Amino acid sequence: MTSYHVTEDPIKKVAIFGGTHGNELTGVFLVKHWLENDTEIQRTGLEVKPFITNPRAVKKCTRYIDCDLNRVFDPENLGKKVSKDLPYEVRRAQEINHLFGPKDNEDSYDIIFDLHNTTSNMGCTLILEDSRNDLLIQMFHYIKTSLAPLPCHVYLIEHPSLKYATTRSIAKYPVGIEVGPQPQGVLRADILDQMRKMIKYALDFIHNFNEGKEFPPCAIEVYKIMEKVDYPRNENGDIAALIHPNLQDQDWKPLHPGDPVFLTLEGKIIPLGGDSTVYPVFVNEAAYYEKKEAFAKTTKLILSARSIRSSLH
Repeated sequence: MTSYHVTEDPIKKVAIFGGTHGNELTGVFLVKHWLENDTEIQRTGLEVKPFITNPRAVKKCTRYIDCDLNRVFDPENLGKKVSKDLPYEVRRAQEINHLFGPKDNEDSYDIIFDLHNTTSNMGCTLILEDSRNDLLIQMFHYIKTSLAPLPCHVYLIEHPSLKYATTRSIAKYPVGIEVGPQPQGVLRADILDQMRKMIKYALDFIHNFNEGKEFPPCAIEVYKIMEKVDYPRNENGDIAALIHPNLQDQDWKPLHPGDPVFLTLEGKIIPLGGDSTVYPVFVNEAAYYEKKEAFAKTTKLILSARSIRSSLH
């Protein structure tokens, strides 16, 4: 066996999370369907558990009740003493960690797929948290190839300060699935079909891997987060300029220094500074107004994975 070949333990336990944000309805709708009839997500020898992560937010069709569930899976919040004074999402995070974790423990679920929608024009997006994970790079390559010619981009959130403690991060292999554009509180059939296919191909990959199929070395293009950009603001902290029409809906497209980024009500154009081309994502995302994020700058790079095979074969 060469150093280019990796054997991994077979995947046994998989969860599919919907409703981490209660107004992102594709995941909510699919997970509720799979809780009633799970035929399409079952694979031989694999436990696949669909789960609604934030039921109170789903019921109110709002992103969250007290705080963002997708940001509180850090050791501090997971370790807090249980009390009625804790924010609802922190208590819920502790319950989810108990059911599917514990985080960083060998008993945790192998893979968690966390289903999200964006109001941005991002199409099918896979979110990767670790650039050195051979199994996930291979899985993402398989999903991208299976979806073609429909584009599927990979967003790498590995960053010393910008990476956040996601709901899915309690699994050994966390996978974020983000499909848009879709308004909050709305269901679109085309978006649902795309997300459903992404899950199908991901489960097919796991099944093939568990059956002993060897996946040869591969490479994928990814977009790595560099910086989050806020809207221009006035002295009161209010937004003073909008996303420029040339940038609106242009997620993943190259943005060059000098290109228009923001537009004021007076018609003043604010261009991209710096001296390097970036690739914007989450452009004008509705949920990120409160986070003071107009878009994120990414850089494009290639990640390689070694050949992998299940250790059972």
